[in-house]
Amino acid sequence: MPSEFDLIKNYFTRPAKRTVLSVGDDAALIRVAADHELAVSTDMLLAERHFFAEDDPESLGHKTLAVNLSDLAAMGATPRWVLLSLALPEVNEQWLARFATGFYTLAEQHGVSLIGGDTTRGPMAFSVTIMGEVARGQALRRAGAKVGDEIWVSGTLGDAALALAYLQRRIQITPHAAAAVLPRLHRPTPRIRLGQALLGIAHSAIDISDGLLADLGHVLQASNVGAEIRLDALPLSETLRAYWQEDVARHAALTGGDDYELCFTAKAAQHAAILKIGKRLKLPLACIGRITRETGLIVRDTDNQVLNFEGTGFDHFA
Repeated sequence: MPSEFDLIKNYFTRPAKRTVLSVGDDAALIRVAADHELAVSTDMLLAERHFFAEDDPESLGHKTLAVNLSDLAAMGATPRWVLLSLALPEVNEQWLARFATGFYTLAEQHGVSLIGGDTTRGPMAFSVTIMGEVARGQALRRAGAKVGDEIWVSGTLGDAALALAYLQRRIQITPHAAAAVLPRLHRPTPRIRLGQALLGIAHSAIDISDGLLADLGHVLQASNVGAEIRLDALPLSETLRAYWQEDVARHAALTGGDDYELCFTAKAAQHAAILKIGKRLKLPLACIGRITRETGLIVRDTDNQVLNFEGTGFDHFA
């Protein structure tokens, strides 16, 4: 039976960039660029709470890192280093090798170095702490939305939540539709390049992890403003549109989690510049509403009527 240190050496030790000292000591030593700030975020994923224990291990490795990269994307930061801690009920080296492949493949795409962490026996769980750099005073924040700002969303909304509803048998969809949305749940794409492109343009930003209404609500609360968004302006995939008449699909778009798209605000004068960014990145960007002076979040349908929704997103303690 391999020891904890054997597992770390065999599966989670690779050369790290811009470090003084990396995996193998009591702590890592990193070198931060001058005139930059360190952006730090952490997330924990628990089996049967955030993923299914039988999920593909390579996809789990990808998602474990992707959800943390998404936090840095929302700040406009450049990801640099990551710490990974794993709790596993047993040692399965084939499973670990595939998990590490998914994790490292995404890490290499974004120039991220794994510089430490921990392993232990226990109920399956993964915890990541990620660090990145952003020019001093330039980071995007939640508390920056201004009255009159346009509200934008990247990509499409609700596909991951629709996939989860399918797996939980809360909705029936065709095999073709399932094949289209399941990758959005299992292998989300962190919008790092978009976050970086929005520096100096967006007033505020957040990644959509718990649902559009919930996460936009965090921006509104932090900025002490309100918002109106239009249901017909939401960017939806053809797959989700095909099931739009079902409550599950509509809730997926507005309150479903795991999208990991960016929601951001910017003054209307930046409209053309934002569309240009989307074109350059080959990423659809949709303007879905505006920031208002009166606090609260209003969703209007195609007839301009206000819609009411029970719940606004994923609650980690519900």
